[in-house]
Amino acid sequence: MRRRALYITGILSGIFTTLLTIFGILLTNKMMFLKPKNPDLIMRREILSRRFDEYWYETVCKDDMWIESPNGYRLKAVFLKPLETTRTVVICHGVTENKINSMKYARLFEKLGFNSVVFDHRRHGDSGGKTTSFGYYEKSDLKAVVQAVRERIGKRALLGIHGESMGAATAILYAGTYEDEANFLVADCSFSDFTEQILHMLRLETPLRTAMVIRIGNLFLKMRDGYSTNLVSPREVVKNITIPALFIHSMEDDFILPYMTEELYEAKVGDKMLKLFPKGAHAKSYNDNPFQYELTVREFLARFGFSQ
Repeated sequence: MRRRALYITGILSGIFTTLLTIFGILLTNKMMFLKPKNPDLIMRREILSRRFDEYWYETVCKDDMWIESPNGYRLKAVFLKPLETTRTVVICHGVTENKINSMKYARLFEKLGFNSVVFDHRRHGDSGGKTTSFGYYEKSDLKAVVQAVRERIGKRALLGIHGESMGAATAILYAGTYEDEANFLVADCSFSDFTEQILHMLRLETPLRTAMVIRIGNLFLKMRDGYSTNLVSPREVVKNITIPALFIHSMEDDFILPYMTEELYEAKVGDKMLKLFPKGAHAKSYNDNPFQYELTVREFLARFGFSQ
């Protein structure tokens, strides 16, 4: 009888382990291999909305850059130089997007007297990399990009970073983790903590609503990709940022909630500025408020001595 009970217990344990493994792999697959948007669709979307000017892009002075990531692949960047200046901004796109989505910000900063560098995050666009890590590995990629740009423009040149969504989180993680080589930061609709963001997404889109799901996911994420979600927390490092930072969000954003940007703003020590637009879904603050967005960035640059 006891042997039979042990046998049944063993079978049930095996079934449970198998189901847990399948669940863990499926959950982490969704995170690690989140499908990027079709590049042609991004291009058509940006052209139709007049946020990407094909003629400007074809005729503007620019250099292609291939930058070696410390994580073992190459990152594709384009150095856009419409102006005779060393003033430069590195622009970081959001998850599933690519550098074409960053062109609207390149044109914005051109109006403000800056050249720009747009690049593809790992596993996006033309860059290498096997997984998306929502800022964990991307922050050291950004470090490599910033160093490469700094070498091109010189140590005394004004250098900024602009990030949208995951790109904003990556920028904060970079600036709060490493010795920063940039002079200012603009973070548009960043999450403040990746674990909280995943829980929000799960509650929004699935019946899986408990922290146990995150614990299971982290177990497999650590084994498969070398990190856990608690290591992707801009809120934990933003206090280390010493350069001026502008935090932007739209109050209509229901994907990454506005309170996350407010948390980041409150935690940042020293020079900072906050702008919450009443209109705009996730990562649409500029799309829906282009004039006000430009005025906000212009005010930020003037306030902290970066205007021309």
